[in-house]
Amino acid sequence: MYPILLVNFIGTLGFSIVLPFLVFVVIRFGGNAIIYGVMGAVYPAFQLFGAPILGRWSDIYGRKKILFLSQTGTTIGWIIFIVALFIPVGVLASIDSALLGAFIISIPLVLLFISRAVDGITGGNISVANAYLADITDVKNRNRNFGKMSISAGLGFIVGPAIAGILGSTSYGELLPISAALLLSLVTSLIIVFYLPESIPKPYNEDPKDIKKVLGFENKECYNIKGNSKISLREAFKIPYVTFLFVLYFLIFLGFNFFYTAFPVHVLNKLGWSVGEMGIFFSVLSLLMVFVQGPVLSYASKKLPESILIIAGNFILGINFLMLLSENNNIIYLSTVFFAIGNGLMWPSVLSLLSKAAGRTYQGTVQGFASSLGSLASIIGLILGGILYTQIGAMTFLISACTIYLACLLSFRLLGIQKQCDFNAAREPV
Repeated sequence: MYPILLVNFIGTLGFSIVLPFLVFVVIRFGGNAIIYGVMGAVYPAFQLFGAPILGRWSDIYGRKKILFLSQTGTTIGWIIFIVALFIPVGVLASIDSALLGAFIISIPLVLLFISRAVDGITGGNISVANAYLADITDVKNRNRNFGKMSISAGLGFIVGPAIAGILGSTSYGELLPISAALLLSLVTSLIIVFYLPESIPKPYNEDPKDIKKVLGFENKECYNIKGNSKISLREAFKIPYVTFLFVLYFLIFLGFNFFYTAFPVHVLNKLGWSVGEMGIFFSVLSLLMVFVQGPVLSYASKKLPESILIIAGNFILGINFLMLLSENNNIIYLSTVFFAIGNGLMWPSVLSLLSKAAGRTYQGTVQGFASSLGSLASIIGLILGGILYTQIGAMTFLISACTIYLACLLSFRLLGIQKQCDFNAAREPV
């Protein structure tokens, strides 16, 4: 488990470095809240098409090769991002409308969009990493180990914003944090190549010489895999309970992405936060998440099934979004406790239940389709979140809360689904 946890940690760290100052860069290059939301939506928009393909390829060619391919795209994306920082702000178009507000489209802003697009089209690393974890984990420990995966991501979100706050406060501005993200991306690629073993065996009907040509990695010994792991989205929806879990997956992502667009702009414009303060907030939030997804989730998963943890987690998470309606810094920081408890209990449980419903044969494919639905929700949430915040301000957080509470109500159906998923997963051969 440790190599995949390390890959997840470094990948998240590299991504989270950009969070505290991305809104500042977008605004400096001529954007506004809506452009910031659209910028965030570019990655999931391209991931919408890339993740299912990468997930399917990981079922066929192996997780390791596809993780490496995905990480290569991330590295190229960061290189383009750095180039954008050195391009003069040449105005390509100037827009001022009642709905979209006032902003300009500049050359470096376009390069930032291209950077996120390149990273997004190869952005199947999360879904493939989840499939990898499901490959090497038995049913009994799956929820706990998905919690460990969330912990590694949480640690990345602690260190990333902290590094951004420190390096971004120097005279070099955003250049040092982005350079650090590029370096971390290269380190992740090396870990995948040299330390991450393949988690699935190669089907007997594949020619080992042909497979080795795909990035030239070694494969496990062959054995007969029954069935065909290459399925369509329509066929994935026919797997029992997967459709309902996809709906929950979509709603949860939608609620989060209203928040992700509105929050940075809100604390920048209304509360006057700096890059350092933004970094401290996300670091505190991630530190609490690590605690919840570590000892708290480990204890709770022994006592309660995933269905109960999903219901309770969504209810608590909704309280967090309601607290953000306040402009009091103390209440906003207190909301991180509810965010950490709610998301820390709910999200690993959703991933665990989805992996049980998917089964071993279609693990990568289903995780890839789930990422695509999450990407679709992110596109809608990030763009609509920017528009909503421009029109109604902090009331956007109320929309987030309502979306999460809708997921909470729907989650009561999981009480019946849980038993059948556990039964089916227990019958699968290891």
